[in-house]
Amino acid sequence: MNSELSIVTLVLHASLLVQFVMALLLLISLGSWTVIFRKGFAIRAAQRATDDFESEFWKDRDLGTLYEEVRTGRADHGPLARIFESGMSEFLKTRQQKPGDVAAMLDGSRRAMRAAYQREMDALESNLAFLASAGSVSPYIGLFGTVWGIMNSFRGLANVHQATLSAVAPGIAEALVATAIGLFAAIPAVVAYNRYAYDMDRLATRFDGFVDEFSNILQRQAR
Repeated sequence: MNSELSIVTLVLHASLLVQFVMALLLLISLGSWTVIFRKGFAIRAAQRATDDFESEFWKDRDLGTLYEEVRTGRADHGPLARIFESGMSEFLKTRQQKPGDVAAMLDGSRRAMRAAYQREMDALESNLAFLASAGSVSPYIGLFGTVWGIMNSFRGLANVHQATLSAVAPGIAEALVATAIGLFAAIPAVVAYNRYAYDMDRLATRFDGFVDEFSNILQRQAR
């Protein structure tokens, strides 16, 4: 590769605005990869904890014992365990305050589980909006840098008597680097966002199913 057209040389010789665009895109890319790794670890941990808790829950164990283990920290405090803890806590509290009122027990328990469910989903979905924004905006930021660089290249040709490919190629190459960096920032963010959105939809479905099943169990126990 011609040293004059190496990536480093093109970046160093780009106009100040194009360099700023490249730096901004690199910061966006760094932020995206940080979110990608952190969110990936968080979702996998939530999936493992959900699998473990469901396994414990469906072992036909005493719910009071399981509740004590979750409440005291002896059982894994994954998102589903916290939903269970909220529902069971509200159920026991309402049963003491309004013994015999099955509707109040079930309604309070379900509302507590729904609130806990929303908190867990909000925590899992945090920073996903950044990935969506990075994936949609980065190509346009890179395109802006490219358009600006090409404009400067053609403006420079106004002072040249004979335009040749060797005269215009470096300027256009500098500009196209901005588009390449924009795509480098956008593609991983879009792929990760779509994958994590799918994973969280599956977790939300599992949480919803658990709330309904646990409510049915509590209804049988409340009678």
